[in-house]
Amino acid sequence: MHLLINNQSLIPIYEQLVCQIKEQIFRGELKENEVLPSVRALSAELKISALTVKKAYDALEANGLIQTIHGKGSFISPANRELVREARRKEAEDAFAEAIEKARLAKMSDDEIREIVELILTEG
Repeated sequence: MHLLINNQSLIPIYEQLVCQIKEQIFRGELKENEVLPSVRALSAELKISALTVKKAYDALEANGLIQTIHGKGSFISPANRELVREARRKEAEDAFAEAIEKARLAKMSDDEIREIVELILTEG
């Protein structure tokens, strides 16, 4: 597992961890039942607080992406295909919303936005 922490980012460190681990799960880089580093090991490796890693693991567990077994560690949950599909769909929707917001700031009309989307769809 490869994680990068940006201390200059406005995004809290635990959220950076959650996003990166989630991405690695969705891309299949982290496989189901794969063991994650212990909270202490990851905090030492990244030189961050163990509480920050614990908070990230708790958030991942709350989202059903990992399971923690006391005394054994944290593991990638068996893939829930619908959860992965929904997460990817949400990311796409968020990207569309951001693109539309940028288009509106550029004073583009709805018709211009639709035209661009149609162009991209026919080229791709």
